[in-house]
Amino acid sequence: MTLRRYLQLDVFADRPGAGNPLAVVLDAEGLDDDTMQAIAKWTRLPETTFVLPPTQAGASYHIRMFSPRREVPFAGHPSVGTAHVVLEAGLAKPDAYGLLHQEGSAGVLPLRVVGAGRSRTIAVRTPRARVLETATPDDPRLRPALQGLKLGALPPVLMDGGRRWWLAELADEAALRTAAPDWDAVAALAQATESMGLFVYARSTDPVYYYAVRAFVGAPARFEDAASGAANATLAAWLATRDALPGGDGHYRVSQGREVGHDAIIDLRVDEAGEVWSGGRVCNVVQGTIDWP
Repeated sequence: MTLRRYLQLDVFADRPGAGNPLAVVLDAEGLDDDTMQAIAKWTRLPETTFVLPPTQAGASYHIRMFSPRREVPFAGHPSVGTAHVVLEAGLAKPDAYGLLHQEGSAGVLPLRVVGAGRSRTIAVRTPRARVLETATPDDPRLRPALQGLKLGALPPVLMDGGRRWWLAELADEAALRTAAPDWDAVAALAQATESMGLFVYARSTDPVYYYAVRAFVGAPARFEDAASGAANATLAAWLATRDALPGGDGHYRVSQGREVGHDAIIDLRVDEAGEVWSGGRVCNVVQGTIDWP
């Protein structure tokens, strides 16, 4: 019998139930690919991560990420949540610049750690996102998915930041909060453009966050994501290309997940070099061990 440390977390949340759930398996040496996939399928969470010793110089630890269906090269909330667990377990500590360095399929990525305890925030520098194409709302691929939505000023855009998303600005927060996606249309869009689906955003007058966002995943499953650090990072990159970042320092917050029973707050920052950092707070929900042959 091999017992491995196992945790379930809520990421981008200050309390259980508000953010995006994540499972983390520590001491993952000896688990093969099929076993990792089987565990991720069993947890039925958006992602499960496995922590291994680093293999590259300068890396704090090595991470592998799996959805219930496949291995994922990069995602924001698993990166932030796993860094939290590694810190809590004493497996690594930030360097003199307050950074951890995560080794994974996307390379070695830095994560900035600020504060300690329940108020600690962690942000990952996301892979560089790029504009693949901009479109008009009457584009035949987009028109069915955008039908009935009150759009904002910026054009729809297909972004690639490790995963591809169509981004569409809505006119206001009320339009976003009440939007009812046509799941057949979102799935068709995702399949036709090899993307995750449709990510909609709208400006807000709330004092806590500047944007409200929703992420409609069309493939391979159909669901609304509770909180996506990677998708929000592609939005930050898009806003930066349009000189549309809010405020004067490249930092802003978003609200995501209320429509599916969550209440996540995600911090985004575009630094002087144009790099996007996506992060927030993390809270533990389950701590124990997993016994998997």
